[in-house]
Amino acid sequence: MTHPASPRPFESAEGNLRAPTGDTISAQILTIDQDRWSASALDPASIAALEAGKVLYFPHLAFTLDTQESRLLTPAVHDPKVRNISLSGERLLKGALGDTATLVALTAMIGRFQEQARQLVDGMLPHYREHLRMAPTSYRPTKVETRVQSWRADDRRLHVDAFPSRPNRGERILRVFSNVNPEGVPRVWRIGEPFDVVARHFLPRAKPYSGWQAKLLNALRVTKTLRSEYDHLMLQLHDGMKSDLDYQQDAHQMTMAFPPGSSWMCFSDQASHAVMSGQYMLEQTLHLSPQQQYDRNTSPLAILSRLTGHALI
Repeated sequence: MTHPASPRPFESAEGNLRAPTGDTISAQILTIDQDRWSASALDPASIAALEAGKVLYFPHLAFTLDTQESRLLTPAVHDPKVRNISLSGERLLKGALGDTATLVALTAMIGRFQEQARQLVDGMLPHYREHLRMAPTSYRPTKVETRVQSWRADDRRLHVDAFPSRPNRGERILRVFSNVNPEGVPRVWRIGEPFDVVARHFLPRAKPYSGWQAKLLNALRVTKTLRSEYDHLMLQLHDGMKSDLDYQQDAHQMTMAFPPGSSWMCFSDQASHAVMSGQYMLEQTLHLSPQQQYDRNTSPLAILSRLTGHALI
């Protein structure tokens, strides 16, 4: 495994990425005609698609800003020392700059998105409702393409989400996104292969799990809790994908431009994705035990357990 110091130049978001074969990649996106945040339960096929790692795309579901909130669409409200502006469930705002009125307005805008995203998930996925754990809501007013980051933190590279300091022992990462760009600029993603294809490709390269190393990392507070073998393997997939520049260029993938006024949802620990460009987006993360899915056999934990032949947590 190589650890490049800087990204290899990719084609532009609309450039000549390798074309997908058949319907394997195009089937990774499911379009849903929904224009309200209050929603009815998804049909079983759509739920199965989401739990298989597909992206649910809502082209007509807009998060609407009022006239006064339009002044918050500027990078000036973001503290460059942190990655994004975030709002906790207790309405604690972090990463924002501005006077009191600006901070109050940011809290109200992000808080409203938090409520509407949860309303959407609760309506569409009622079985999850009692089991979801809310994470902070983020507002991302800066340009993706101008970030300077290490290869491991560079989300312009195809990856599945896994976090070195926050082991989750198989807990799912469900995310709702909405593009609020006022200038017509889309949020451009690359969407890659299904999770089982990614896992079969990178698992043979994974370093063996070490229980004593996991205990040491926890004792040194490098990790917030003990890293399980599942967490170790997810990090190996994440880092393996990002560090393999041939894979980044040659893996079957498609480009998807999410326009302003649209929203989308996916399990980001399962959907292979890369964020190539865009500015002004709101995002809500929710966590779910894989045991509380409609079909627990489709989770990354279940897939990796089958591929390795043993329990991972």
